[in-house]
Amino acid sequence: MDSVDLEVLKTAAHWLDAGHRALLVTVVKTWGSSPRPEGSMLALRDDARAVGSVSGGCIEDDLLERVRRHGIALARPEAVQYGVLADEAHRFGLPCGGTIELVLEPLKGEREARGLRALLDAIESGQLVARTLSMATGDATLGPARATDGVRFDGAHLRTVHGPRYRLLVIGAGQLSRYLCEIAAGLDYRVIVCDPREEYVDTWNVPGTTLVRTMPDDTVLDMKLDARSAVIALTHDPKLDDLALMEALKTPAFYVGALGSRRNDAARRERLREFDVSDAEIARLRGPAGVYIGSRTPPEIALSILAELTAAKHGVRLPAHCDIREAKTWRGGESAGCATPFARA
Repeated sequence: MDSVDLEVLKTAAHWLDAGHRALLVTVVKTWGSSPRPEGSMLALRDDARAVGSVSGGCIEDDLLERVRRHGIALARPEAVQYGVLADEAHRFGLPCGGTIELVLEPLKGEREARGLRALLDAIESGQLVARTLSMATGDATLGPARATDGVRFDGAHLRTVHGPRYRLLVIGAGQLSRYLCEIAAGLDYRVIVCDPREEYVDTWNVPGTTLVRTMPDDTVLDMKLDARSAVIALTHDPKLDDLALMEALKTPAFYVGALGSRRNDAARRERLREFDVSDAEIARLRGPAGVYIGSRTPPEIALSILAELTAAKHGVRLPAHCDIREAKTWRGGESAGCATPFARA
């Protein structure tokens, strides 16, 4: 599963290769409430096909109507604004006076196709890349970027950042990991799966992930986890999960979680103390991992865990009734914590 922006870039490149013209639309600035964040992208084909989103529908419809009437007539990139006036905000569905500024970039031929392919090659190799577009000439250049870099637009140049800003280390290459990793790749994480067990890694074939067979504690140390890193342990094997957790909890990783029942989680915390993990570090552990949504199947459990991960990424504190560790009522579930991350024990 590709992230939304990666899908836009791939589709635009495919259109150019097939002989079409295209228009790449990027959100460069927002004021007030806005449906889509800066850096969101939309691609329009010369026959009014579209992929991606910059507003949730209304602005896309206006841009598509322009393409239907006039084709892709721009010679150079152009900046436009929507929703400046109250009636425009209402017309285009922007909440309560919101304003959005877009850059419209015409993609016309082989030069642009080569540039997009070079960008896609860099992204798919795991690089974080800055793309700088000249508004005067339409030329785009690529260079290195940092995870903290954002969209920059000064009227003369547009600088966007592409590639995985966040890393997710998954311990275990089992069935649940497959679903979790497929969704995480779509959420734009660089996904690393660690499992030294031969019987699991031989059948691992999830696109967009990197598989390593080293021991989990060594993997954590080698990755040098930072505040844009997350770790989730899914093997149910203390010999593997605990090794990862004892090192990950000492790092600045924004999320460290482990699957299991409440009873297993309590036992895990006691084992971690024996490894000289401090109480403060153990308190950072998200266990049992996930939010309470009544999940039972592996895809549902993956969704539950990634919901909690996303909340942690954005600094959102979940209400008590959504927290598996705080919820007072439940339906169904396995006491061993294998079919659902929420269990009676």
